[in-house]
Amino acid sequence: MMLGLLLARAGVDVLVLEKHADFLRDFRGDTIHPSTLEVMHELGLLDDFLALPHQELRELSAQVGDVRVPVADFTRLPTRCKFVAFMPQWDFLDFIASRAARYPSFRVRMRAEVTGLLEESGRVVGVEVMTPEGRREIHADLVVGADGRHSAVRGKAGLEVLELGAPMDVLWFRLSRRPEDAAATMGRFGDGRIFVMIARDTYWQCGYVIAKGTIGQIRSRGIEAFREGVARLVPFPRERAGEIRDWKDVSLLTVQVDRLSKWYRSGLLCIGDAAHAMSPVGGIGINLALQDAVAAANLLAAPLAEGRLTVNDLAKVQRRREMPARVTQWLQVQAQRRVIAPVLAGAAPSRLPLALRLLRRFAILRRIPARLIGIGVRPEHVIGPAVPG
Repeated sequence: MMLGLLLARAGVDVLVLEKHADFLRDFRGDTIHPSTLEVMHELGLLDDFLALPHQELRELSAQVGDVRVPVADFTRLPTRCKFVAFMPQWDFLDFIASRAARYPSFRVRMRAEVTGLLEESGRVVGVEVMTPEGRREIHADLVVGADGRHSAVRGKAGLEVLELGAPMDVLWFRLSRRPEDAAATMGRFGDGRIFVMIARDTYWQCGYVIAKGTIGQIRSRGIEAFREGVARLVPFPRERAGEIRDWKDVSLLTVQVDRLSKWYRSGLLCIGDAAHAMSPVGGIGINLALQDAVAAANLLAAPLAEGRLTVNDLAKVQRRREMPARVTQWLQVQAQRRVIAPVLAGAAPSRLPLALRLLRRFAILRRIPARLIGIGVRPEHVIGPAVPG
């Protein structure tokens, strides 16, 4: 959707295909980081965007056993917005779609599921789409797969996927939020458990991290045992865990970390999780994807508008964005191996790891994780004039 907005802004004809009838689903990736808010400012949309209901996080902390550790301080970032915004992704998508619709070259078609690719002489020239009216063929100078970690586009394109592995999955659910609750988003580590709570307006979005492949065992113990485990972790009266009525209230997020060895073919490009599926560590997958969109628009708008797009232009996008994806995934994999896997295995260190002790003692060091999470590696900026909208 962001790439569609940026390309339409540059005068390129764009059609965004969405297989569902609306955006009202639990996307899980609801963090809007300072790097993305900077892009919104560059587009002249920031004030309208921040007028939407959202929450703002200026410091990230973790609870390790009985010790609270400040991890990241976003208030020192060299950005206009020195916070992470929490907003349901359906509101974000609706906002972007409404602003993109102001450009005459932008269209979005709902209930249009891509089921195949159209090819001529080894070049991708469009997609097969299933709609309520039946199968359709849509031709295009460029097909962009921005359809996530389970990308149908990359699967149909036969692009090679390199698996990096992940030791965990996440059980995702909500608990009500009361006025007397603490305001801070937080994570708890200890006793073989990792539990994350994200403050929303009227509820807590909760993530209960489990060892990969153990969902069957957890469900076999019954929902009551799961509720009891949640009750021991929440920082408010345990009775609230009773809001988890059955397993229908709990969804499984299967974590995977992978990337394509090659993000493109002639006539086709993958970006975001379709090119590099991220771990939920740091909550930065959506923002890395948005940076991909900005870079792709910057590099491809002119070749597309002038009808001279080549495979070399697509290769430039990968060269621009592969290093940030690789570095971010390396950091996530290290966190998974050194922190998450040992905690889930029940390892209980006698004292805080050195890195956490340093973050707790020296406030200036909290700027490092804040920059990695809030801005990332090689942030992108909008370039090029806009056509009248």
